[in-house]
Amino acid sequence: MQNLNQSRPLSPALLEQQALADRFLAVRTQTQALAAPLSAEDAQIQSMPDVSPTKWHLAHSTWFFETFILKALDATYKIFDADFHFLFNSYYEAEGPRHPRPQRGLLSRPPLSQVLDYRHHVTDAVNARIEGWADREDWPDIAALIELGCHHEEQHQELLLTDIKHVLSCNPLAPGYASPFPKAMQDIPAATWQKIPEGLTEIGHRPPGFAFDNEGPRHKVWLHEAALSSRLVTTGEFLEFIEDGGYQNPMLWLSEGWDWVKSRNRTAPLYWSRQEDGWQIFTLYGRQPINWSEPLCHINLYEADAFATWAGARLPREEELEYATIASLTAQEDHRALHRAEEPPRLHPSPARQIGNTPFTQLSGAVWHWTASAYSAYPGFRTAAGAIGEYNGKFMCNQYVLRGGSCITPKVHWRPSYRNFFPAHAQWQFSGFRLAKDI
Repeated sequence: MQNLNQSRPLSPALLEQQALADRFLAVRTQTQALAAPLSAEDAQIQSMPDVSPTKWHLAHSTWFFETFILKALDATYKIFDADFHFLFNSYYEAEGPRHPRPQRGLLSRPPLSQVLDYRHHVTDAVNARIEGWADREDWPDIAALIELGCHHEEQHQELLLTDIKHVLSCNPLAPGYASPFPKAMQDIPAATWQKIPEGLTEIGHRPPGFAFDNEGPRHKVWLHEAALSSRLVTTGEFLEFIEDGGYQNPMLWLSEGWDWVKSRNRTAPLYWSRQEDGWQIFTLYGRQPINWSEPLCHINLYEADAFATWAGARLPREEELEYATIASLTAQEDHRALHRAEEPPRLHPSPARQIGNTPFTQLSGAVWHWTASAYSAYPGFRTAAGAIGEYNGKFMCNQYVLRGGSCITPKVHWRPSYRNFFPAHAQWQFSGFRLAKDI
């Protein structure tokens, strides 16, 4: 978007408007950049029901802007293709029926080229209206919807990478999404126990700034005296669990977890394989030897809880992780530095390294942290009206909270109050954990 007024200084309102336009275009551009290394065949595949094809991610994130911005707010908008409303809805009951999620990989039509045309059509239309709607009384509400759409698309950027990793892992050639695999340090700080003091504290989003509805309202919680490990559990530490018969000992596992182990004959984390020359792991760079110093990744809650039991510890609660994250932030070490200290960003979690004098490492930007906290509403939570209210609230059942973001979480997307959530069996997300214990 060009400068809205190049002849004189812009008003604060126009500066905000231009900043939103720049952000919108940057998000849309980044999604297509992530898809660029993939062929049309790559973008078509759905390797399991939890995975969505890259083509579907490209289309659904566009559907969101078309449905909730263009169609809802402008009667003159020309719909790109009326059939797309059915094909690319995800779970919004208020928007009508949709194509079944497990069958998204069967959508060979429309072709990828048409989906990209759809993206250009909607991107241009939204961009034009950001400039044209400057004087509308409801502009603050429109701007909030566009910002929500940007964060929604950033979620799909992360899912695009998570999903294509699973897709490529199913290919016996073990092709990589990217190359070359970045070198990683081997020496890491020793894990130490860092105290979480007992007392009353607050968690949840603190305005201003964007947050999803499930991050608030901000509220008081009581912290019991506890300790958190200074870093994440590593692959090497989990190997000790495996070699000690961790996957064969039912006393370590939750009942559902043990059923999961037996029914799937599991003996190691997702993407691990024992080759003739040792253990390897499938990554977005293809199959690689496991670095035993890197954070454990792609495990589910059952595996995390079993390891914690084996180690004589437990999983942290989400309020403990948020407290530790906030306590670690300083003027010199803000959440961007904690989130991702490495540039250019890696597509695989790297070993821990000390950042300044914070007592914790890897609170964000390595792997998502499983917590012992069930995903539920904060006190005072209210679901928004209409289809937007379906975004988070209706999933507050039979899921667990994950915190911290991963190496593939968009850099500007994370914040200390961010709550992700998945069912206990989910492995394909970039998820790991750190230990906690009561004092």
